[in-house]
Amino acid sequence: MERNGGNVPDITVVGSANIDLVIGVERLVREGETLPGGDLQLFAGGKGANQACAAARLGGNVAMVAQVGRDLFGSQLIASLKNAGVDTSRVGLVDRSSGCASIFVFPDGRNAIVISPGANATLEPTIALSRLDCVRKGSYLLAQLEIPLETVAQVLAEAKSRGAITILDPAPAWRLLPEVLRNVDILTPNQTEAAIVAGIPCGATCDSRDATELAGILLQMGASAVVVKMGENGCAIRTSDLVATVPGFRVAAVDTTAAGDVFNAALAVALGEGSTLLDAAVFANAAAAICVTRAGAQPSIPSRAEVDVFLHEHRHSIQINLIHQEKTCSL
Repeated sequence: MERNGGNVPDITVVGSANIDLVIGVERLVREGETLPGGDLQLFAGGKGANQACAAARLGGNVAMVAQVGRDLFGSQLIASLKNAGVDTSRVGLVDRSSGCASIFVFPDGRNAIVISPGANATLEPTIALSRLDCVRKGSYLLAQLEIPLETVAQVLAEAKSRGAITILDPAPAWRLLPEVLRNVDILTPNQTEAAIVAGIPCGATCDSRDATELAGILLQMGASAVVVKMGENGCAIRTSDLVATVPGFRVAAVDTTAAGDVFNAALAVALGEGSTLLDAAVFANAAAAICVTRAGAQPSIPSRAEVDVFLHEHRHSIQINLIHQEKTCSL
């Protein structure tokens, strides 16, 4: 398939779909305390569905593998995916409530999230594996950890065996075994998630530890490439022959919900179109930067045209800190 002279990547997203219940707050509530908040807002979300919608809006040919409930929220989630151009024929309906996320957004755009898995928990390995007909050599498989871990592990292994490029966003973070990471072509944690996946005690050291150091640990555990997301500071990249940091773009953040999901989707689209990992990271940083200037998960996802314009306007500020690179660099 061709798009503007380049390839249109085939992307399959296996993961969650949630309705986000969003309330603006000054701070987190303490036990036994009641705090006033802003007006309740409902948005289509879920890490898997966010990535699918973003990949489609940015130019990918996208299919979603998920489970939603036979309820009003389920209908809304499917409609949002379809509106973004996602193939929803592999989204199942079950007799369980659709997944929900309670999201508390702070004045500076940061958030705290509590997930109710609901129908997402029913995406068992046999169900997911039976819907991977569109996964083939050269296509992309995106996964996260809001569905059963065993499902993620088996899906990654199957996609890898078919020659697909696998990208795992390890959120919510769990300690992952090397046999799972060996089936991951690109692992994309933030710094806290990187520490948790690596089994490092998570405290003040999670954010202060050098991102390239954390990426190196995860690389040794089995991932082929690691991209550590650092919010407004961009990302750190590490492969067997590359160490680099790609600064982010400074914007006025409103809501950081879905920024990491947009980053992953944009990374897959750019790589599928033939970009290098470094250039794909610049594209992903730009897409995520636009996302955080808007409220909500899927409503905040930018179009391809918006990202292209943003990159053109910021072309003089784009910098890549190449710490180390071998003559031949590949994933």
